[in-house]
Amino acid sequence: MKIIFLGTGEFGRIVLEKLQKAGYEPVSYHLKDIKKIKPDLVVVSNFGGIIPRELLDIPRFGCINLHPSLLPKYRGSSPIQTVVLNGDKETGVTIFLMDAEVDHGPILAQRKTVIGKNETAAELSERLAVMGADLLIDTIPDWVKGRIKLRRQDEKRAIYTRKLVRQDGEIDWKKSARKIERQIRAFHPWPGSYTFYKGKRLKILKARLEKNKLIIEEVQLEGKKPMPFEDFLRGHKDYVIPQRIKKRSKNNS
Repeated sequence: MKIIFLGTGEFGRIVLEKLQKAGYEPVSYHLKDIKKIKPDLVVVSNFGGIIPRELLDIPRFGCINLHPSLLPKYRGSSPIQTVVLNGDKETGVTIFLMDAEVDHGPILAQRKTVIGKNETAAELSERLAVMGADLLIDTIPDWVKGRIKLRRQDEKRAIYTRKLVRQDGEIDWKKSARKIERQIRAFHPWPGSYTFYKGKRLKILKARLEKNKLIIEEVQLEGKKPMPFEDFLRGHKDYVIPQRIKKRSKNNS
């Protein structure tokens, strides 16, 4: 079976490697080759580009997309960050048959997972990539043999996410400590969460909640290496600690 794989980034790399280990060796990785090769199946994972409608109809078994959310919830470009940011308890992966609309086509298969209490978007992304690849490996044979009944997405439940930009990472200290902590996990590594100190960007790399206060553990000042927050405070005694942050005492580790 001739397969074209379209994917980018770490998520796409993990999915591709697992497919290859399972014996699915793509004949191409380029969108432009669909018309020339006329593959049996196109597998899409974290591609980011738009596949023209005339190309979607060429593969015998269509173009199937592995999306890191439980569609129709969290369509679009930032489902993993959004699910962490919103404090959802579970998420998952969806394989669907692509059509002309964004993350809209009928569903072949889904698989759920619980989100870890302290899990970052980066950690969740890696888990979902592995889970999604396993689901693809389980689903493709049944799909090509006609054993799967497609399920339409419920448009009333559709939620869209948007492309994140760097400015999204600036922390609003008026928000609750819980929301800020979720943002720090959701926006790691991109776009990152940050505040400003003397005109320089101060990234908040790691934090946790303690009695509804934010415990900052690791920061990185613009142009410097990451460091424990306590070390940063010792070297910058004029830093004004926001009210949402709990400063650890000398007895705390």
